[in-house]
Amino acid sequence: MSQTAAAGGGRKATIKDVARRAGVSPSAVTIAVHNKPGVSSSTKERILQAARDLGWSPNQAAQSLSGRALHTVGLAIARPARMLGLEPFYMEFISGIESVLGRHSCSLLLRLVEADDEIEVHREWWQGNRVNGSILVDLRVDDPRIPALSAIGLPAVAVGHPSLAGPFTSVWTDDAAATVEAVRYLAALGHRRVARVSGPAELGHSAIRTRAFTETAAELGLSAQTVVADFSADQGSRACRTLLLSAERPTAIVFDNDIMAVTALGVAAEFGLSVPQDLSLLAWDDSQLCQLTRPTLSAMRHDIFSFGADVTETLFDVMTHRKPASHAAQVPGLVPRGSTAPPPRP
Repeated sequence: MSQTAAAGGGRKATIKDVARRAGVSPSAVTIAVHNKPGVSSSTKERILQAARDLGWSPNQAAQSLSGRALHTVGLAIARPARMLGLEPFYMEFISGIESVLGRHSCSLLLRLVEADDEIEVHREWWQGNRVNGSILVDLRVDDPRIPALSAIGLPAVAVGHPSLAGPFTSVWTDDAAATVEAVRYLAALGHRRVARVSGPAELGHSAIRTRAFTETAAELGLSAQTVVADFSADQGSRACRTLLLSAERPTAIVFDNDIMAVTALGVAAEFGLSVPQDLSLLAWDDSQLCQLTRPTLSAMRHDIFSFGADVTETLFDVMTHRKPASHAAQVPGLVPRGSTAPPPRP
């Protein structure tokens, strides 16, 4: 019997249709299809047979015990639309999200917002039954989203360190460990004056990286300075010029994303500096951009696609009340290429 014919009226079968056909409640259907204790083996088999007869599966019209169909995941990003299209990180991250949503027959509701508007966007989505849960990105220090969205019961996964995530389950990369590795690598090459161009200071991962960068440089006896930018090519170039004009000009600079590191190659040329003979450059978030430049850019690499998939799988566990644990993804690893070398001799 076809799904449409079984359900009647030219519509798709629902969990209620399965329950009616099996002579049980919708909650019993949920228990049976998720293989949880609470129904007898004969009842479970009757439910599963009814689902097969109607062409219904929990991934097509999954329902929690509260009755919300699992259909949409929300993602709001505080970035200008033009900049997002140039940022490889989010393209890879969203690809990872979609790889999981496709298996669950769910959709992604993406909105580019101003930071001050994001709480209201998530509130409207959740209270209007437009999403089943959300992914919170770019966590800030004392992020106002955390208390506001936890208060309305929004199921969410926070992409960031647990110290930033409040009561939300979090998935994060170990920015501190990766930063320590980057600084130690530059010190091992012989650099004594190092610098960093960071993302916005209020971002939690920027603060974690800045602290690890400063502390590790101090432990190793290095001169270190950080200039704040916003991940854009324009501000990355400006920050690089500021550093190269400083009295203690660094011989190595770490950038918080690949776009800013790529623009630094042009800035170095403006100053008549050769990379890496006069200046070493190291990018975060390795991408094809880093491999297409000349010289190729050394970078901190992690699997962003898998990271996005991990975050989304964790969110499904949250939305289906499986109570997943917060956990770290893989630590970004150093990929040395042509843009780093020992510093020039005095």
